[in-house]
Amino acid sequence: MAILTADMKRVIAEQKLGFVATVNADGTPNLSPKGTMQVLDDDHIIFADIRSPGTMANIARNPAMEINFVDPFSRKGYRFKGTARVVAKGTKEFETLIARYPASMLSDRYRAFVVLQVTAAAPLISPAYDAGATEPALRKQYRAYFDSIQPK
Repeated sequence: MAILTADMKRVIAEQKLGFVATVNADGTPNLSPKGTMQVLDDDHIIFADIRSPGTMANIARNPAMEINFVDPFSRKGYRFKGTARVVAKGTKEFETLIARYPASMLSDRYRAFVVLQVTAAAPLISPAYDAGATEPALRKQYRAYFDSIQPK
């Protein structure tokens, strides 16, 4: 049964930046943003290891992972939990995965791919909606806010 819905796939494709949580050796959480996110299929999300030594070491010890995506304007998104595995550079699978990415100044630095097998997914929704906020109002508010903090 497919876990990733059309809307989940849309959010991942639009946001691209996902926040990856893994577990450090001492049991504490490690949170790291990753900007190369893609949906692989109905049950898997992938990202490239460019400069992620902590994340990669944590996956080697404990493959439990969660990825969160949030649209900063609508204040909605999703959380995805599952088990990660690493696809090493030099393998046929690595070549298949890298072909999914457009050539960029960073693609030659991809050291591996991480594939998350999603076993659970849930929506993330701001409590502002509980207080009666609407999506158009929140989009307007946060567009104005983000515009206001941009360098002049």
